[in-house]
Amino acid sequence: MADQANTIEVPTDAELLQSQADLWRHSLYYLTSTGLRCAIKLGIPTAIHRLGGAASVPGLMTKLSLPASKQPFLRRLMRVLVTNGVFAAEHNDGEVERYCLTPLSRILVDGVVADEHHSQTSFVLAATSRHYLEAALGLDEWFRKDVAPPLPSPFEDVHGASLFDESTALLDPELDAVVNEGLAAHDNLGIGTILRECRDLFRGLRSLTDCCGGDGTTARAIAKAYPHVKCTVLDLPKVIDKAPNDGVVNYVAGDLFHTVPPAQAVMLKLVLHHWSDDDCVKILTQCRKAIPSREEGGKVIIIEILVGPSLGPVMFEAQLMMDMLMLVNTRGRQRDERDWRDLFLKAGFNDYKIVKMLGARGVFEVYP
Repeated sequence: MADQANTIEVPTDAELLQSQADLWRHSLYYLTSTGLRCAIKLGIPTAIHRLGGAASVPGLMTKLSLPASKQPFLRRLMRVLVTNGVFAAEHNDGEVERYCLTPLSRILVDGVVADEHHSQTSFVLAATSRHYLEAALGLDEWFRKDVAPPLPSPFEDVHGASLFDESTALLDPELDAVVNEGLAAHDNLGIGTILRECRDLFRGLRSLTDCCGGDGTTARAIAKAYPHVKCTVLDLPKVIDKAPNDGVVNYVAGDLFHTVPPAQAVMLKLVLHHWSDDDCVKILTQCRKAIPSREEGGKVIIIEILVGPSLGPVMFEAQLMMDMLMLVNTRGRQRDERDWRDLFLKAGFNDYKIVKMLGARGVFEVYP
């Protein structure tokens, strides 16, 4: 056994060269993330948009007021981001003439007023922040520590603070602001898609409570599309205090661990992945108490990432990266269908249905 442990199968020449290239990619992926962060901090997506949707490097240099000496370096940054699909390139005689927005970079444009445009720049800035990266760099130390449950996240272990908690603001007010802005933008993206693709989800409802509904963006969109639905938003007092009181939705300050305002349906959109299984059962139990029987139309609507390889390797990888984000920064996780089914049963629900897959997310109806 000792001799075997000291030997290893040597790759072929082709395998060795490919392995080295793969190692470069995996070791240096952070440079793609930080390159994307750089583009956002410079305002490149917004600049291209304001230049009519396409821009040359000299045009970008002028628009962004960058020193002329940096022009060749900007070309190199844009080349990487084009290769990764952040931007597209128009070519003339084999040379890049102009850079254009892609669907990805369109959601990184700031300052646009549109019902379904929720700029994701804050999400990127949070995900690539020093605090997130330091937490990830401490992952090996976190694995080595033997501590009693409930286990702190690596973020808590490194920083002594919990995300989305008052302690984050004490740690760094700027981080707290960008994290909360990123959370709101991330959660509100795709509301229109949900309303178009899942029309029966809200049809026939008389009332709905949107748990952790923030400033009511989602609830207002539902109320606009379905005026007969009385929408209530439940969130923490610090969130409700800043919400617009426009009379379209009703706001309730509270804690979903203790009580959920009664309604025919309760909605949890991108909430449960932040929490442990035990906490999810407590939340779902409160939701079950807030709704009537299935015969009376009672249900819980859950919109969450539904992990699985059926959507292809790129989407599956995105789901797993989001699970790693939860592992490093929260006590929650992304879940596959069996995980969700177990939570529903433990919380006292009798049945559920996957209404539709919308990209990486699944839309569930859960019945008492």
